[in-house]
Amino acid sequence: MTEKRLSALCANCNIPFPGGDDPVIRGIVYDSRKAFPGCLFAALPGLHTDGSLYIRRAAEQGALAALCAELPEDPIPGLACILSQDPREDLSRLSAAFYDQPSEELIITGVTGTDGKSTTVYLLYQLLNALGLKTGMLSTVMIDTGSGLVPNPFRQSTPEAPEVQRILREMRDSGLTHAVVEATSHGLSPRTARLADVRFCAGVMTNVTHEHLEFHGSFEQYRDDKANLFRKVSESAFPGSFAVLNAGDKSSEYFRSVASVPHVSYGLTSAKADLWAEILNESLEGIDFRVHSPGEGTVDAQINLPGTFNVENTLAALSAALELTGAEIAEIAPLLPGLKPVTGRMVPVAAGQSFTVMVDYAHTPASFSRLLPRMKASTPGRLICVFGSAGERDREKRAIQGRIAGEHCDIIVLADEDPRGEDPAAILEDIASGCPDRRRGEDLFLINDRTEALRFAFRTAGAGDTVLLLGKGHETSIIYAGGPVPWYEETKALEVLKELGFGRDQTI
Repeated sequence: MTEKRLSALCANCNIPFPGGDDPVIRGIVYDSRKAFPGCLFAALPGLHTDGSLYIRRAAEQGALAALCAELPEDPIPGLACILSQDPREDLSRLSAAFYDQPSEELIITGVTGTDGKSTTVYLLYQLLNALGLKTGMLSTVMIDTGSGLVPNPFRQSTPEAPEVQRILREMRDSGLTHAVVEATSHGLSPRTARLADVRFCAGVMTNVTHEHLEFHGSFEQYRDDKANLFRKVSESAFPGSFAVLNAGDKSSEYFRSVASVPHVSYGLTSAKADLWAEILNESLEGIDFRVHSPGEGTVDAQINLPGTFNVENTLAALSAALELTGAEIAEIAPLLPGLKPVTGRMVPVAAGQSFTVMVDYAHTPASFSRLLPRMKASTPGRLICVFGSAGERDREKRAIQGRIAGEHCDIIVLADEDPRGEDPAAILEDIASGCPDRRRGEDLFLINDRTEALRFAFRTAGAGDTVLLLGKGHETSIIYAGGPVPWYEETKALEVLKELGFGRDQTI
């Protein structure tokens, strides 16, 4: 069990020790409900409440220290209070010190972007392990600290600093040498400082499109926060640091300008990329492609993952693996057919029905633009799409989602995704505003209850149709104002299909 004297923690972080008793700290929490004897409680400002309101509750549950922006009005006996001008920044520093700076003992590759982060993290994790490097991972979907993959229990793609540092410590204690970490714009923002004290040795960019403007305020700030990954790589002073950039993305040059380390580029066009792919054959089962490299010529490759966007994700992972291992493309190419997809991404659900049902996590305008045209082209019948948009998140993207769906889908069914504290019906109206030419009750349906939406879509579908269920993917709940309600899209879809009389109990 990790434990540190408070005075030693403060000294390691250049934070003034508050004096008085010098308790032994046995853990760091930021939720007073999870406080326990011997912990330090970080009173963080939040969206709906302020942690300073819960300092006394944390003390009653055994907290011996508190990190806070303001001291409690009435002193709390036995509680050492650390006054901080930036509790989140200091929380990151204290967490890294508490777990003995684990990122300094790992070669960590961060992956950032709007779409494809989790997939690229998982692909690179698989490749590095297949090439003999003991590698862990942290993504929106899964975590592996050395004992095998487990679902990410947090509803945050990048957890708060104490969890990030604990996970990295577990990786190092398990004997891992490398880690692949999904580096979100929230996690990279100084406003959260979740990744502030993680040393990244390499950075990978997927793409940058419209997302999370409710948090960042503007696209420029969103992009700049993502660019912090490459600033951190440049500052890491790690021999062999590098950046992997998507040559086909408009923000590639911006990231190149902030990354003062060697870079390699990838893409689906030969003119701009160091590593590029020529698509040879594409189906819902996978893609055959030819990899072109100035140094190694051409190598034929194949992945059992659908979508040209997965070729881009594979090229991103391949580029990073080449740099990290020194291997050649011809050595890695035979490993590509064995790469597994991320949970909740393009998962077919079958129960003997005459139509196709696919579950995917696509929830951004960019992912819609990539996915929907391809699904429409590969569907002999109608494309029926069930989706929503998150509450208390980027409102501007909702109408854009509606517009893109209106361009490619035959029938649109709008349903709850994660309304949180917003009016669920109002969210669906925002999406519908983007496709005003659609006729409600004919090819546009607003059905808040997601189970009812699935039921309606499956009853509507016929032979040759495809029903796309978007936005939930791997997630295990739908968040409403009253809290999360259990939900797993693949299981629910199969359940509704069976309820409607489709008899073959099989998910493929």
